[in-house]
Amino acid sequence: MTINNDSEFKTALSGLSRAGQRLVAARFAENVLVLSKDARVKGAINSAKRTDITEAELTSACQAAKTVSVKSFTQCGHECDWNSQAGHFVAEAVLASVKPAEPGGNPAWDAAMHARMARTCETIATGHGTDNAEPATQYRILAEFLNR
Repeated sequence: MTINNDSEFKTALSGLSRAGQRLVAARFAENVLVLSKDARVKGAINSAKRTDITEAELTSACQAAKTVSVKSFTQCGHECDWNSQAGHFVAEAVLASVKPAEPGGNPAWDAAMHARMARTCETIATGHGTDNAEPATQYRILAEFLNR
């Protein structure tokens, strides 16, 4: 299967089970992990990638990701730089992958959008504008997941 645009991407994501969404969301977040300096984010991603994770472990990972997200949001509002903002969006991507299911929610889509925002912040910080290849990378990540 190949995915060529966001419409196909979102349709494929919507067809995943909750566990599938979590696993793909964690892969999207992991792809931008380098933009976060907080070890709790990596721990939450590692938890989200586990197929045998318990609800209690998901709750713990969610709390850790939420703590990082709130802390980084507060810092960005106080003394913002684009690299810190990127770290905040990484935390949000991880949070999307581990938070409890919401009716009609699409956590993998949410994680993908936050990961894209993290990359956009990175490209601004490095002076490369707002263009980035994250959507194409996400299409590939999802296609690999679906084809496994």
